[in-house]
Amino acid sequence: MIDKLEKVKTTCVYCGTGCQVYLKVKDGKIIDTKPVRDGFNPGLGKLCIKGWNLHEFIHHPDRLTEPMIRKNGVLEKVSWDEAINYIADKFKQIMKENPGDKRVIGCLSSAKCTNEENYVLQKFTRAVLKTNNVDHCARLCHASTVAGLAAAFGSGAMTNSIDEIADADVIYITGSNTNEQHPLIGKRILEALHKGAKLIVADPRTIPLSELATDHDGIQMNQRPGTDVALMNGMMNVIINENLYDKEFVEQHCENFEEFKEEVLKMTPEKAAEITGVKKEKIIDSARIIGKGKAVSLIYSMGITQHTTGVDNVKTTANLQMLCGNMGKWGTGVNPLRGQQNVQGACDLGALANVFTGYQKVVEADKREKMAKEWGIDVNEMDDQIGYTVVEMMNAAYDGQLKALYVMGENPMVSDPDINHVREALKKVFLVVQDIFPTPTVELADVVLPAASFAETTGTFTSTERRIQMVREVIPPIGNSKYDWEIVGLIAKAMGYDGLQYSHPKEIMDEINRVTPIYGGITWDRLNQTDKGLQWPCPDPSHPGTVFLHKDGNFSRGKGHFHAVPFKEPAELPDDEYPLILSTGRVLWHYHTGTMSRRSATLNARVPEGYVEVSIPDATKLNIVDGEKVKVSSRRGEIELKAKVTHRVKEGLIFIPFHFKEAAANVLTIAALDPIAKIPEYKVCAAKIQKI
Repeated sequence: MIDKLEKVKTTCVYCGTGCQVYLKVKDGKIIDTKPVRDGFNPGLGKLCIKGWNLHEFIHHPDRLTEPMIRKNGVLEKVSWDEAINYIADKFKQIMKENPGDKRVIGCLSSAKCTNEENYVLQKFTRAVLKTNNVDHCARLCHASTVAGLAAAFGSGAMTNSIDEIADADVIYITGSNTNEQHPLIGKRILEALHKGAKLIVADPRTIPLSELATDHDGIQMNQRPGTDVALMNGMMNVIINENLYDKEFVEQHCENFEEFKEEVLKMTPEKAAEITGVKKEKIIDSARIIGKGKAVSLIYSMGITQHTTGVDNVKTTANLQMLCGNMGKWGTGVNPLRGQQNVQGACDLGALANVFTGYQKVVEADKREKMAKEWGIDVNEMDDQIGYTVVEMMNAAYDGQLKALYVMGENPMVSDPDINHVREALKKVFLVVQDIFPTPTVELADVVLPAASFAETTGTFTSTERRIQMVREVIPPIGNSKYDWEIVGLIAKAMGYDGLQYSHPKEIMDEINRVTPIYGGITWDRLNQTDKGLQWPCPDPSHPGTVFLHKDGNFSRGKGHFHAVPFKEPAELPDDEYPLILSTGRVLWHYHTGTMSRRSATLNARVPEGYVEVSIPDATKLNIVDGEKVKVSSRRGEIELKAKVTHRVKEGLIFIPFHFKEAAANVLTIAALDPIAKIPEYKVCAAKIQKI
């Protein structure tokens, strides 16, 4: 324990930027946070408001510190031995009672946990529980990215690096409120604007970036939610018809152009304007700016991915950048911004139902044999089918197919769509929840396991730009909590498997290096010897890491693949009963389900409760005044919260931040899924507002 005032360098636990911070410690307690200014830092020596207050939640009195088992309907404190043995016996019993059924137990891993912890849980799921029923919140945010970009390029990650954004001469941002959700990446956009870059922003809401675009002679487009394919196809129609595309790049490095072109030419600017609500002139002007740009960076986030057409949306962003030759070089690329600090790493390390680490497919026999050999298990006992994803697990639980669910650091009772359905599903399973705070999901648990926070853990996070950086233990685990990887190992041992017994996360990373080609050279020793981390792919210890992917048009899959993507409407549109479109998202002051940020006194004071943004015309029509409490309803439920009358949403659109359990936006959202990525459509559903 550090007794005197000292500082320890680690990685911020909030968004995916990967900012480096010092946590200040005195007498065993973390008392302050400071940015790293004396070395490499993706935050450029700055922090956002969440980063500055990073220390405030760590010692909050709500911390879970003892294991608990529900007895006679009440959670009671028990010893670790009792909790571990109870879980192990229950899991073994369920597997014994359902021989040969590999769908009866599921695990939710976490983007808030380290790479090593995610690797351990997916290994436990596959090697001990014998199932591929493992998933995490990427399924709710960027599963479309992984599927869509992999189909187009062969790799489903941000193609370029954060620093490159400042050198782009055109930046096209769609579905990303960057300055609020990734403020230090937003700083790179400001740098580019100061250098003379053009900014085009497409977002159903008017966000700070929209106003920046207007202020710098750029273009702001407020498209109807769910019409992104129509908008981008309309722009590409102009680019092709006016011969603004990069013919040489397309001919040498891409395939399937003619089929793609045939589809795009159907979406004239006039037709796109009719569908999207964006003026034809703005679509044409945006297309010309992008088509004439020398280095165009396309940035998106969940405004693109969280749709039943999320994969189509992502494929269309890839089409646009390939068409204009904006791939494989500095300052360009397709750049999805990851919302959580390790959602990229959790995907990379196999916390997905369809892949092992490094996106090696579970359905391929040679990949299963490779893992079975490393893990010391019989390959014939492994699950050879894709497992249930997040929403599919909830549906299976509700239907009685899934008997048990092990949740590590996730909070589906706030984050998942159609929460009333989720609640009923979770009541039907044996539910184990491992977390640092009591959450609405913990309240339903049969067993609660107290975990160490990021400040009490050693390991690595992978940022949105594929950069693996160190997370360092600043203080020991609080109370009687344990490391996530240690807890999983204890359950595995109690179930008779010794292959998850590690003495230190370095041993886990050594194993990751052996089985994960893209992480092959990202060794523990190298990470400790550099303050910059390493960007994958990094296949061996002599490799320097990769700043941007697909250099000189050499795509991971060989040639970049154009997809012919027709426009499709969202799953649920407004009608007479529910005349408004509801969209959800985040605000600057809070993070995900609020488990951490709402226990920061500074952050919670800024935005202490949920609200619904209502347009001025809609508020006038409904006789609603700013600050008045209203009821918002959908076909799935209703919530009460305050109205915020604003110009940021246009008539017919309402917006609710999803951080607030007391007025959870996801009570209202629809669980309609993208057929490929299985991601829910959080950005579009039909709703109505009523005065109370």
